[in-house]
Amino acid sequence: MHTVTRVGDLDVIVKPSPVAMVWNEPGRAHDALAAPGVRLAPGEAVVEVELATICGADVRVVRGEQPAPAPLVLGHEQVGRVVAIGEGARRVDGVLLGLGDRVVWSTTVSCGECDRCTRGVSQACRTLGRYGHERVHRGWELSGGFATHVQLRRGTAIVRAPEDVPSRVLAPAACTAATAVAALEAASTRLGLDGALILVTGAGLVGLTVAAMAIDAGAEVIVSDPDASRRELVRRFGAVPVDPGARSTSSGGLAAARAEFERRGLGEVHVAVEASGAAAAVRSSIDALGTGGVAVLVGHAPRGSEVCLDPESLVRRLVTIQSVRDASGEQLRRAVAFLERSWRSFPFDELVGSTHPLADLDRAIDEAATGRHLRVGVAPGRRHV
Repeated sequence: MHTVTRVGDLDVIVKPSPVAMVWNEPGRAHDALAAPGVRLAPGEAVVEVELATICGADVRVVRGEQPAPAPLVLGHEQVGRVVAIGEGARRVDGVLLGLGDRVVWSTTVSCGECDRCTRGVSQACRTLGRYGHERVHRGWELSGGFATHVQLRRGTAIVRAPEDVPSRVLAPAACTAATAVAALEAASTRLGLDGALILVTGAGLVGLTVAAMAIDAGAEVIVSDPDASRRELVRRFGAVPVDPGARSTSSGGLAAARAEFERRGLGEVHVAVEASGAAAAVRSSIDALGTGGVAVLVGHAPRGSEVCLDPESLVRRLVTIQSVRDASGEQLRRAVAFLERSWRSFPFDELVGSTHPLADLDRAIDEAATGRHLRVGVAPGRRHV
């Protein structure tokens, strides 16, 4: 049990001291950093982490496959409880934060005042901060989810987390469910989802969440993934799984799935959400669209990836291509509302594999790197097992 003591207007002392796990370089184990004092400015809060989950981006950084500043506290998917509050700190819905509130929060910190923020793309703020992506510095040591506590900066979108939804369902929400909301909202600006045929490439947590939300909105959904175990998950989510490596004549391929939907009166793919990050999947998603279709690019392709497109085909088919990165605070709020309403209808609570104590973070990341589970959990309050 942690105790929190206010010292003056800004300083907060937490006992035992909060601990953050610091990554320094590939091949080196994380180091534990104690941060006994936090200077809490107006609009900020300190949250005790209940559960964090390991995203693929965390694995890529640790393995040296993705550049990142060091030293670094990784982790941007988590749920926790507020233990200290700066003056005026509020949730996205405008309600003042309260001690003990269970919350999730955005992956980004935005100023709210620059030209990008004021025109509605705060996730691309001129002075953007990112949880789990910022070099550790004095004054913001608790900057990532792989810690006992996180200091939420002013400009963070904070959303109430329902008490009756499991932490393993809520922890990934800011990265996955909020992105899924953003992707489908981008598509729905062009056409309605009810009755639409949607193709999702990539059955990771974002792709599966897109499928669940689209089905909930009345769409028919095909999900393409080369992994057989992922395709089984697709089936359990109520979508039609296809193997992108299947031959065109195979019953398990995209052509067969589209032919079946055509017999049911859905001859064209209306929306394609690319969630795998593979350049080949970007091309196949766009090629699969029918007239007036919308492609939404969500997956993070390696830097320098190239995709050849046929401009004449795009113009002739009236295709729209959009991209999504991160999400707004309101989209995160809607994502949490969806999970609260629907987590029992879809197997979200089965997608986090084993959960490790914070001290075993390196072992947890090694397990996440195997890909056996969509997510692996890190619970700071959990003892060694």
